[in-house]
Amino acid sequence: MFQAPPSGTLVLIGNFDGVHLGHRAVLETSSAQARTRGLATVALTFDPHPSVVLGRGGEPVLTTLERKVELLGRICPELTVVVEPFTRELAALEPTEFAERVLARALAARVVVVGKNFRFGRARTGDLATLEALGQALGFEARAEPLRGDAEGPYSSSRVREALARGELADVERVLGRPHSLSGTVVRGAGRGRTIGVPTANLDGVAEALPPYGVYACVVDRLDGGTRALAKGVVNVGERPTLGAGFSVEAHLFDFEGDLYGARLRLHLCARLREERRFDGIDALRAQIERDLVTARDAVRGRVPASDGWY
Repeated sequence: MFQAPPSGTLVLIGNFDGVHLGHRAVLETSSAQARTRGLATVALTFDPHPSVVLGRGGEPVLTTLERKVELLGRICPELTVVVEPFTRELAALEPTEFAERVLARALAARVVVVGKNFRFGRARTGDLATLEALGQALGFEARAEPLRGDAEGPYSSSRVREALARGELADVERVLGRPHSLSGTVVRGAGRGRTIGVPTANLDGVAEALPPYGVYACVVDRLDGGTRALAKGVVNVGERPTLGAGFSVEAHLFDFEGDLYGARLRLHLCARLREERRFDGIDALRAQIERDLVTARDAVRGRVPASDGWY
């Protein structure tokens, strides 16, 4: 349970999916302002995403909630992340009730920072002007942060998803400031990779948005027992049509030997090597995999697995 300090807080409200460079810029600017004014910095986010609870469907996340909290904390170590459970009861609150109950009372907000198109309250009836008026009555200042971006446009989670869907990982990294990653638990597969000399770790429970089916160069962290660098490698995302093996996210780790069953891994996708395709038999597949391994080693040369998990 968050205990707001007597001095009050600066609250940033957002989904923060991907924790991209735009989020980072706003957080750094706001936390500097909070320090100057003697306020604690709070990031208020919601789980699950409102669109899921309200029946509008939901896009695959760029970052799991756990990863989102981790990345926000790396940007601003003094930050407190408050995860508000999003329920239909919360969605039904009038803007005045939300501002009074959540912002003024629970978080002791003195400054509230939102995106330009921020909407809140029942049926999304509240906007920035509403929040500014409520802030005057409840004792906080409300403001919208300008969008950050580059020559290609504003940084946004939508821009990341669109680039990821096209398999344009350089564009993804340009907005995130790091490679997109997939995480999951290693489970037993059919062992087909080992029979052709390329053992793989099969990941179960991957929640993050997937790139197009294909083969990617990656850097790998191990997550259980704390985040630590593990290896570099190559990962296949797709249906494995040559083997008729069905969908998987499976990674071959370079220069690694050991049992990873049950381990939690994070695969940072550094480069797309090729699309998924069917080969004329195991020998043709094995020959292509050997070429993929060479190409992947070149693609991750100079990429040092990050022991701090930022990668």
